[in-house]
Amino acid sequence: MDLNQTVARVTDRVIERSAATRPAYLERIRAAGQKGPNRSRLSCSNLAHGFAACGPSDKQDLATDVKSNIAIVSAYNDMLSAHQPLETFPAIIKEAVREAGGVAQFAGGVPAMCDGVTQGNAGMELSLFSRDVIAMSTAVALSHDMFDGALMLGVCDKIIPGLVIGALSFGHLPTIMVPAGPMTSGLPNAEKSRIRQLYAEGKVGRDALLDAESKSYHGPGTCTFYGTANSNQMLMEIMGLHLPGAAFINPNTPLRDALTAAASRRVLEITAQGNEYTPAGEVIDERAVVNGVIGLLATGGSTNHTIHLIAMAHTAGIKLAWADFAELSAVIPLLAKVYPNGNADVNHFHAAGGMAFVIRELLNAGLMHEDVLTVAGDGGMRRYAEEPTLEGGSLTWRPGTAEPLDRKVLSTVKEPFAPDGGIKMLDGNFGRAVIKTSAVKHEHRFVEAPARVFTDQASLQEAFKRGELHQNFVAVVTFQGPKANGMPELHKLTPPLGVLQDMGFHVALVTDGRMSGASGKVPAAIHVTPEAASGGEIAKIRDGDIVRLDAEKGTLEVLVSAEEMAAREPSSPDLTGNRFGTGRDLFGAFRALVGGAEEGASVFNTAA
Repeated sequence: MDLNQTVARVTDRVIERSAATRPAYLERIRAAGQKGPNRSRLSCSNLAHGFAACGPSDKQDLATDVKSNIAIVSAYNDMLSAHQPLETFPAIIKEAVREAGGVAQFAGGVPAMCDGVTQGNAGMELSLFSRDVIAMSTAVALSHDMFDGALMLGVCDKIIPGLVIGALSFGHLPTIMVPAGPMTSGLPNAEKSRIRQLYAEGKVGRDALLDAESKSYHGPGTCTFYGTANSNQMLMEIMGLHLPGAAFINPNTPLRDALTAAASRRVLEITAQGNEYTPAGEVIDERAVVNGVIGLLATGGSTNHTIHLIAMAHTAGIKLAWADFAELSAVIPLLAKVYPNGNADVNHFHAAGGMAFVIRELLNAGLMHEDVLTVAGDGGMRRYAEEPTLEGGSLTWRPGTAEPLDRKVLSTVKEPFAPDGGIKMLDGNFGRAVIKTSAVKHEHRFVEAPARVFTDQASLQEAFKRGELHQNFVAVVTFQGPKANGMPELHKLTPPLGVLQDMGFHVALVTDGRMSGASGKVPAAIHVTPEAASGGEIAKIRDGDIVRLDAEKGTLEVLVSAEEMAAREPSSPDLTGNRFGTGRDLFGAFRALVGGAEEGASVFNTAA
């Protein structure tokens, strides 16, 4: 099948936009790769420090540059369900690598915080910045020049983008991402959402709410809704950094452990000492990045990746823009309905055909690049239309299903759930924004109503509790961008706005903050850029201004004359409360240096 013309055009535009930065990046990593194994250049004292704690055989192996040394970088902690299963992975990896003729060392850990725990609290203001801390922590772990390849252990929201950014800064090293997988299905997501709304209405108490939440988030593994964590896993697969089919296998199962061991053996084969040298910086090229955007659109994934994909691409010298998302969204059909844009969870998605089916459909329709470099080797992206299985205790791959096994969860390119992608860009007279449309019913995609302006989500919640919001309105929540307070997610707003929409009111949210992959049924124009703290026009919106959000046309406007907007002074609330407590005082430099959402909201740009 010939490549879709829009996909080809967008890819060519990304290549042209990156004409200076991508070759410079490749020149740097290729020069690093040509120097050979790094530890061979270390002094005897340096090298002795690097393997002092190893056993005799590993010391002997690391004393030469014949055998590969694999770095393990992990986001393990035992508080967070998604990362708790990673505790056992280093032992599996070390054994598999040793049996395959190499050495593996635990190079370093990276922080892993959970937006689900910090939601609505001060810690949430560190969430986005944690991505860049993770990237720097990854670089520190790899900085010892002891390694020939790397395995990155992580799953959730900022962890995977941070690990990828860090790995790409060592882009000459072959790297495979090793996930833990989702927890088994618990309380259905739709029921969890129903209880949350009842609690917001005061119809059930905290005991009922906690019981529902505990039955939903109930065991090891990542949350089962299709938020940023599971969008991460989709991206790593569709961008060629996972082994095929690795994304959605449950933790603590024989198949999951077999995939972890297989990744350990495979990374040895793609080091410079192996026969298929495959540096991470070569895997992530313009085609891989475009495939990532396509996967995000086809599955209705997390809006956070309109930020993270840009930041990851920049690290590899690739300049991705929101305009690329917008143009691709017009031709990429929505193939999956997973909560919040459906009732299924990712386990149902995987059982219905999962990533293998989605990739097969997109390839057969010419809607993604097939001839790309991946960690799986020959076959390009077509290998990822296969799914792993255990036969007689041995790991093998078989063709994925050619038809959806549950058409309420997965559909075909010919009969999609929607003709366009689940994420759209909005443009208008007070900035650009992102909206996730896949969960929003068509009758709610146009809202024109007076603004109610708030400078934090707590104020909106209090107004709701006082009964002041029983009307048509657009909630404009300002000073929530990265410079203002680290750009927290505003999920505490979803239940009250959902209640009001269910009561028949026309409501929408407009903010320079985030809502992530859990963006739900209420239309939410998020990531408004420029943000209020950078002098964006959103800071000039006043109570009563008529705001028009049209997700179908892709417009976001305030119906105030240009002359009046120009004459207004932007609001300037007191933000000192965002500066201290819960570690926020340590991130002042991040808030000062961070770029806008459209540039990846990063404190650094290694593509520059």
